[in-house]
Amino acid sequence: MFRHFAPSHSAYLRVVRTSAWYDLVVTAGFATPWTYTLVHDALSKAGDALGLGALPALDPIGVLYANLMGSVVVVWALLRIIKPLPVHGLFDGIARTLFAAWQAYALAHGAPRWLWLFLVAEVGFGIVQLVPWWRARRTDLMEHSGGQPLGEAGR
Repeated sequence: MFRHFAPSHSAYLRVVRTSAWYDLVVTAGFATPWTYTLVHDALSKAGDALGLGALPALDPIGVLYANLMGSVVVVWALLRIIKPLPVHGLFDGIARTLFAAWQAYALAHGAPRWLWLFLVAEVGFGIVQLVPWWRARRTDLMEHSGGQPLGEAGR
């Protein structure tokens, strides 16, 4: 049914590139101490005004981690924009699963509620990029077992 949206299909590569553009736009401001200060202030003020919570005060280690994350994600996004490959979607989906887990952990431990917006985006892009791989693997396994569900091929 979804075979036309296999990881090798051009529509899948558009998803990989779209998720990269999202990452670039959302994360570029985290890449330097100067831009992160602006992003931090904007997120804190918006969260406070909307009753969704503000970020804790800036400190050198928090800024460092934000900059490290921002720098790596910006480079990863540029790679996927310039040369999207099916395997980039697989690894991005895995990374998004990790990011979503840590965002959920942060939310469970009192992070500002606006983080839910980013969590939803991570989960959404993660699902869209991982499901075609799961379906392709499942289809390949089904074909190798003679079309029988897993576990029934040897019976």
